[in-house]
Amino acid sequence: MPPRKISASRIKAPVVRVSKEFTFDAAHRLERYKGKCEALHGHTYRLRITLEAPVGADGIAFDFYEIKRIAEERVLDALDHTYLNEVMAQPTAENVALWIRERLAGLPLFEIRVWETPTSFVTVRGAAKSRRK
Repeated sequence: MPPRKISASRIKAPVVRVSKEFTFDAAHRLERYKGKCEALHGHTYRLRITLEAPVGADGIAFDFYEIKRIAEERVLDALDHTYLNEVMAQPTAENVALWIRERLAGLPLFEIRVWETPTSFVTVRGAAKSRRK
């Protein structure tokens, strides 16, 4: 018996994770912290945005150029070379990552990773929860 043909419309596209990395420089101080970080200081932050999406008919799940454009418009233009305390309250690495996740609402977000130093980072998974009005 010959193998049964499956309609192309019944085949599910494979889902992949697509990541793009960025850097930005910013200063901050932690007002509710006792230690070195309560003083004004800066970092070269590293940001990785990972999206999860099905591969389209064109072989692309999410265009790297589009990730870059969106990241620049929604995140990097607002954070690069700024004093983070003027952008968000208590700009810990955790709060920076959560702020970025909010700015990327509407994307098929799998994960955001923010490095404050080369060896210290925060990971946030999943899209931001929609807020009830």
